[in-house]
Amino acid sequence: MTKYLAGIENPNSIITPILSAIRFPEVLADCHAKYADDIALFQKLIAGSESSAHLLDQIRSSRIPGPTRMSLLKMFRRCVSPVLDTEMTKKISKVSTADLVGAYGATFKPIEKLKEQFATLPPEHLATLAALIGEYDTRGQSGYELTELFFDWFDEAFKGVLTIEGPRRAGRDVELSTIFTDFVGNYPCDFVIRTVDAKPVVLAVGFARYDATRGGAQSDDRTGGNLYKVAKATEYSAKSGNTFRVLFLADGPGLVHKDTWQEACAIDGEWDGAVRVTTLKLAPERVTLDWLSGVKGATPSAVGDGLGLEQSFLRQLGIRE
Repeated sequence: MTKYLAGIENPNSIITPILSAIRFPEVLADCHAKYADDIALFQKLIAGSESSAHLLDQIRSSRIPGPTRMSLLKMFRRCVSPVLDTEMTKKISKVSTADLVGAYGATFKPIEKLKEQFATLPPEHLATLAALIGEYDTRGQSGYELTELFFDWFDEAFKGVLTIEGPRRAGRDVELSTIFTDFVGNYPCDFVIRTVDAKPVVLAVGFARYDATRGGAQSDDRTGGNLYKVAKATEYSAKSGNTFRVLFLADGPGLVHKDTWQEACAIDGEWDGAVRVTTLKLAPERVTLDWLSGVKGATPSAVGDGLGLEQSFLRQLGIRE
């Protein structure tokens, strides 16, 4: 069993930095320009509301466009009731405002106080509120960019030999049951790799994650989830006889956090080598035709073009000649 990652002395050297967030103080101007109209509407709704419960009811109206309503709900959580989950309050057809008020109304800031505060809110407070609303606007963008970069590399490296399918950015996951019809249960994958044949053969399923930061409970959730994926794959393969590789494309500074890195090293090489963990920088040496196909010593003619493109990719990232 090969434990490749465990032999890397400096994990930070294999991380690909992907910058998607806006730095401070530039973020203030960008968010203010984006959310100024929504904040003005929030102020108007406060001024015309009889109570904080009435304010929430107005915000959750179907007459307000979805994106604007989400901004208003984020402001309600920030300014009125921090205990209200935005993911719950946005479900206007499934969760009634009356139920929300009944359960959490005691935590609402009084409307009188809101009217007093928002009638004379200084410009710097408006800019701060806009930044709070847009705090998570770029969440997930690094992961989308990672997947897109990996897909671009894979398409070039294995052109005419293998295909990779799945959402390049946002999109529906690929369920294992759509790949192997005898699989029962949920097993969402980010991508699937097949041969280019009249009857394509599934060689691998994969998962892509970019962790800008990771630790504590978040790390526990991620590592436990990866172990579960490996266990489910091995269990299904043993029952069905279908064999395939499991590839974890993991990257970002959060990968090198102690618990997360240890788990990545632990699962790398599991299932008799059928499981691999790779970063984008390591892809050319870890995601190879030999490994994907399970064939030792593939002939150069089969992968010659791909190998040349792999070296080009490495030079582009400045890893090695």
